[in-house]
Amino acid sequence: MSMNDVRFGLIGYGLWGLHHARVIAKTAGAKLVAIAEHSEENRVKAKAAHPDAEVLSDYHDLVRRDDIDVVDIVAPNRLHFEMGRAALETGKHLLIEKPMALTLGHCDEMIALAKAKGRVLAVGHEMRLSVLWGKVRQLLAEDAIGTPLYVLIELSRFPYRFGSDGWRFDIRRVGNWILEEPIHFFDLARWFLSGFGEPVSVYARANSKQPGHPELQDNFATIVGFSGGAFAVITETLAAFEHHVTCKVTGTKGAIWAHWSGADARTTQPTFGLRHSDGTRIEEVQFEKRAGELSAILNSKRKSPPWSDRFARAHHRSARPKMAAGLCGFAWRLKSLWMPAGSSRLRKPRQHPPRNAVGRRQPAVMKQMTPLLKYGGTMYQI
Repeated sequence: MSMNDVRFGLIGYGLWGLHHARVIAKTAGAKLVAIAEHSEENRVKAKAAHPDAEVLSDYHDLVRRDDIDVVDIVAPNRLHFEMGRAALETGKHLLIEKPMALTLGHCDEMIALAKAKGRVLAVGHEMRLSVLWGKVRQLLAEDAIGTPLYVLIELSRFPYRFGSDGWRFDIRRVGNWILEEPIHFFDLARWFLSGFGEPVSVYARANSKQPGHPELQDNFATIVGFSGGAFAVITETLAAFEHHVTCKVTGTKGAIWAHWSGADARTTQPTFGLRHSDGTRIEEVQFEKRAGELSAILNSKRKSPPWSDRFARAHHRSARPKMAAGLCGFAWRLKSLWMPAGSSRLRKPRQHPPRNAVGRRQPAVMKQMTPLLKYGGTMYQI
């Protein structure tokens, strides 16, 4: 271990946590010091895969350690605030899986705490660094279809897994199923339409195929409005099969059509593609790398993104300036930290409380969407 290594503590070693651990361990300049996991079975797996890391059963023991610089949280949604606050209170930088928390109040509290402690708080959204969705953004930046006016993102997939102890099917612990998968697509829509600023209106509908649990909404659709008339339609069904995502963007000169399909979101052999037209001809994009959530996390060969210097400067202002280069390198390899497109500095997004454009027909859904639009995936440098 080098004196300049960034020292990581990982909380959670489930389906996604094991991939976080794998990337930290393989990244030059990063050191996986400890893993906290409540499941004995998963602790055994973690120790077998990472014998040099100390494996703990209580996350409090991890965040109190003096040999950890960054805490990475990959745990059930309801624990994000509790664990994130504990990490920040002990002076650790924080990388946390989406959603940041289940309420706006908890999001605000974590941001305020990070500011008070002078720490970096980052929310993981890896889809912005997928080769497929990144190509859509690149085409928009290159004016391939003119000014984008309409975005459609559709997900059709098999029902959610229960999660450890069934947390994903308990509304008190999951928060809302909108926070599980569509949160990524709100993020992409905001990215693709970033030239119009933050959303200014939202209308949503949802229903459930489970008569006894109407709060667990299998089918969901929303229209998100932006200034200037641009809008996005985001729709999902959890009552289908496999995992299929379709994205269409139309602009003043042409259109983009992208798709991704696999057995599930973690497949390493998906079917995907992208075609676009400027109104005169249709072009199909060829990709050298696989696209997908898991591919975005595990791919560690791309160069640093434009915002890495800003992230480095943030760490130079911290109590451990030696963290700068290492954490920037890890962040890119993990592919889960990002800045709002077009930002000249890391900052909190403008406050545009979402409102229902056509009346209060779905107050429960609307309430859950507020933190999505306000804190869906922004990285805060406090």
